Amino acid sequence: MPQHKISPDSPIGIFDSGIGGLTVVKAVQAGLPSERIIYFGDTARVPYGPKSQVTIRKYAREDTEILLKHQPKLIIVACNTVSALALDVVEQCAGDIPVIGVLKAGAVLAAEKTRTGRIGVIGTQATIGSNAYTCAILKENESLEVIPKACPLFVPLAEEGFIDHPATLLVAQEYLSAFTGKEIDTLVLGCTHYPILRRMIEKITGPDITIIDSAEAVASMAGDLLSARNLRNPGKETAIPHLMVSDLPQKFRELYRLFMGSDLPDVELVEV
Repeated sequence: MPQHKISPDSPIGIFDSGIGGLTVVKAVQAGLPSERIIYFGDTARVPYGPKSQVTIRKYAREDTEILLKHQPKLIIVACNTVSALALDVVEQCAGDIPVIGVLKAGAVLAAEKTRTGRIGVIGTQATIGSNAYTCAILKENESLEVIPKACPLFVPLAEEGFIDHPATLLVAQEYLSAFTGKEIDTLVLGCTHYPILRRMIEKITGPDITIIDSAEAVASMAGDLLSARNLRNPGKETAIPHLMVSDLPQKFRELYRLFMGSDLPDVELVEV
């Protein structure tokens, strides 16, 4: 079990299967601007969604070990697939360091916000297939009804930068038609890429459906946890995130701009 001295100055470690987790980095930065963030995106092995549970669990351990080298005070699993299928691996690997998964954060917020008790969840094939969101939401309140829908094309469309593209609109209309007549009042974006397509999704779902962004939910949970443990960084400076990736795709710079709305800071290439 790793034992190291955690202090308010220690960084928050965040990892994802690729770059979707940058939406979590952005939300954590917005909510906790003085926190130092170490981010690892496993760009060499993305996507995790279609892979087997055995492989996902192996990757989760390796990703966590990369973050542990930086002695974080908190680990955020920004990958819904890992949150669904391997959170226990991350917790075991992290030892005494608290771990928050985006999935639970999104589920808790959805259960809080729904008025009619009917919640839609969209995510990758692996996340939806694992039934983890349904279980997590029902754990909060077993009288709720959850309608899940896998949207496998949303990730490649987001990474292609097809934010306002007619092709994305067609695909989104097709996927979201699964909720027609189901009378949901809350929709969970169960994949960290999906906030990029939020405007498009909202255009289709309309103003009466509350969108739950698990990136925002996890950022708020992280703030509460750090406050409870007296681990908030008291600094006033806004820290630039330290980014690590396992492969530096040509498109990373433009994707970073798309996700974060700013230019790319230095990126460290790490081996997995």
